[in-house]
Amino acid sequence: MSSSSSRWGALAVLCAVIFLDALDVSMVGVALPAIQHDLGLSTSSLQWVVSGYVLGYGGLLLLGGRTADLLGRRRVFLVALGVFAVASLLGGLVDDGTLLIVARFVKGVAAAFTAPAALSIITTTFPEGPERNKALSIFTACGASGYSLGLVLSGLLTEIGWRWTLLMPVPVAIIALVAALKVLPRSAEERAEGGHDLIGAVLITASMLLLVFTVVQAPEAGWTSLRTIGSLVAVVALLGLFVLAELRMKHPLVRLGILRSGSLVRANLGLLILMGSYVAFQFVAMQYFQNLLGWSALGTALAFLPAGLLVAITSTKMGDFADRFGTTKLTIIGAAALAGGYAMFLGIDERPSLGGLVIPGMLLLGIAFALSFAPLNIQATNGVNDDEQGLASGLLNTSGQVGGAIVLAAVSAVLSSGGTTLSIDTLRSAIVVSLVLALVGVAISATGLRARKPVVAEPEDAKVFETV
Repeated sequence: MSSSSSRWGALAVLCAVIFLDALDVSMVGVALPAIQHDLGLSTSSLQWVVSGYVLGYGGLLLLGGRTADLLGRRRVFLVALGVFAVASLLGGLVDDGTLLIVARFVKGVAAAFTAPAALSIITTTFPEGPERNKALSIFTACGASGYSLGLVLSGLLTEIGWRWTLLMPVPVAIIALVAALKVLPRSAEERAEGGHDLIGAVLITASMLLLVFTVVQAPEAGWTSLRTIGSLVAVVALLGLFVLAELRMKHPLVRLGILRSGSLVRANLGLLILMGSYVAFQFVAMQYFQNLLGWSALGTALAFLPAGLLVAITSTKMGDFADRFGTTKLTIIGAAALAGGYAMFLGIDERPSLGGLVIPGMLLLGIAFALSFAPLNIQATNGVNDDEQGLASGLLNTSGQVGGAIVLAAVSAVLSSGGTTLSIDTLRSAIVVSLVLALVGVAISATGLRARKPVVAEPEDAKVFETV
């Protein structure tokens, strides 16, 4: 993609797809009660409509990123987008709960390949610096907007019928696929060297799937149950075997040296905290607004509108801000805004003030997403060679998805500890989990202020840089 017009045309297609990926994470939430009623699902089965997507997405992201590097980003992106469209169609048409969960899992798997492929296409198309930062800010703004606005759109569509929340992505995905065939030209030089690390792929995928499965099931099975502890031990064992395998492989799935990059590690921890704390808070807010206050699905969705609009309006400017102020300062302020938003919601009661609590709190969370999301993506990919951009983006997206599953499981356990009756005190305790994480995020981001300037490494370590 040499011309400027073709680059930005490709970016438009990639933005549409990441919007869909993010939308699917949050959009199904408001429709769950209607899905449960129509398909006759139990509460334990209903959670898998959400968890199935998370399992597919979070468990296979690393494999998706590396596959894009090895087989070609364009090819992987197109195939995965086609699978995403088909799975969306099937999910909206099925009348069986099990088939719906399977369709959601397949959609998650497809997203695990489209997301890192899309990000690596951007980072290998736009040169590092202001132009790439601008492209990444637009791309991540679409992702953040899709996630933030998913609840609002779901509230609107659920009023018509829950199936529309699953069918809506189909025409958008098809249009994006046709456009991608035209604006994403083939490149003979886009593949990384080396072969597939099948052993590493199996070990890391199995460990991620088992980890997400364990934390999703832990509230039901019990955190101290033999099943949960045994599963966590198995996760640690699989990860240990993965590390040993990667150290011995000539062409590893994850070159462990990439983790020497302080900016990449900070970005991964930052996104884990951002997505994990917010997914958990969103779940708590749903319980508060709908189950305790009795708000409608649409009314609950509209409560999140201020944050979504703020992200959509301001995120495209974050590339310019990153050029001017540096990503570290933005992520520190973003983490502080995140903590401030959660702290405000500790003041919830039976009659919350829209102007004094709900709207200001949501605006703070919107500011946090706007200031953090794009800078974290920039941090994670700067200084990484083109043949490892898929790996870097896969690591980052994995952190966000797995973080969401882990923190949501922890918050669910807190809510369950209060018994079957929902109370303000229990809800506040659950929000404290997100608040503590946000404060940890401030501390982690602040460590970037002491980072050194990029240093040219030896050839074998040339992919590792310390960037801010």
